[in-house]
Amino acid sequence: MLAKQWLENARDVMNKIEETQLENIKKAAGIMAETIEAGRWVHTFGCGHATLPIEEMYPRIGGFVGFHPMIELPLTFFTNIVGGMSVHQFVFLERVEGYGVEIMKGYNFDSRDTMWIFSHSGINNVNIDIALEAKKRGMKVIAYGAAEAAKGKETRHSSGKTIFEIADIIVDSCAPLEDASVKLKNHKDKIGPVSTIAFVTAVWMTVVTVAEILAEKGIKLYIHPSHNAGDETAKDRLAEALAEYKRRIAGV
Repeated sequence: MLAKQWLENARDVMNKIEETQLENIKKAAGIMAETIEAGRWVHTFGCGHATLPIEEMYPRIGGFVGFHPMIELPLTFFTNIVGGMSVHQFVFLERVEGYGVEIMKGYNFDSRDTMWIFSHSGINNVNIDIALEAKKRGMKVIAYGAAEAAKGKETRHSSGKTIFEIADIIVDSCAPLEDASVKLKNHKDKIGPVSTIAFVTAVWMTVVTVAEILAEKGIKLYIHPSHNAGDETAKDRLAEALAEYKRRIAGV
C-alpha cells in the first residue's frame, strides 16, 4: 500500500533529522534565542512550498512572538495553477536575480536580527539575494534545506554560491533532492513529497528549543494561545501577544 510507503519515507526523514541534526538545531536555536532576548526579530523567508514552514511558525497556536514572516505573495500564492499569479510566473520569479534585493528594501533590519531561510535545493536566486543582503547588514543567516542531497548542484546566482555556502549555520532537512519519494507503477515521476514534513519537523524542534532556552532564563514569552479550547482567558493572552508583536513591529 503506497500510503504506508509514504509514511515510512516520512518517518525515515524525521528519524534522520533526529539522528544527525540535533547539534545544529541547538546552535541555530541559540542564535535565535539571543535575537529574541534582545527584543529583535528572527526574520523567516522562503519561496513556493518553502513558505509553508514559515506560515506554520507564527502566527500559530503554540508559537510565540519573535518570528517575523517575510512572505512575498507572488513567490507563494500560485494556487490558481494557471492564469494570474500561477506556477509559470513563480518558477520565473524565484530565479530572477535582484528580486530579493528589492524585497529587502521593504523592511527595517538590525545587526542583532537573524535571517532564517528555507530552501530545498539552495540554488535559486531570490533566496541567495536575501541571504547576501542579510549578511551585508550584519545578520546571522541560518539555512534549512536538503544540503547534503544538493551537494554539487550549481547555483543560478552570479555570486557563484548556493544558500548553503553563504549560511552561518545549516540544518539539513534530510529530504531527497527530488523531494517526491514514492514510485508509481507505469510512471517515470515519483509521488509523495517529503520536504514539507521535514521542514515542519525541523521548525518545531527548533522553535521549542528556542522557547526552552528563553524560559530557562526567566524571559517571558508571548505565546499564541488556543482560542477554541474553552479557556476564558485565552482571548486576553492572544490580545497580549498581538499587542507585543505590534509594539515590536513599530520599533517601540
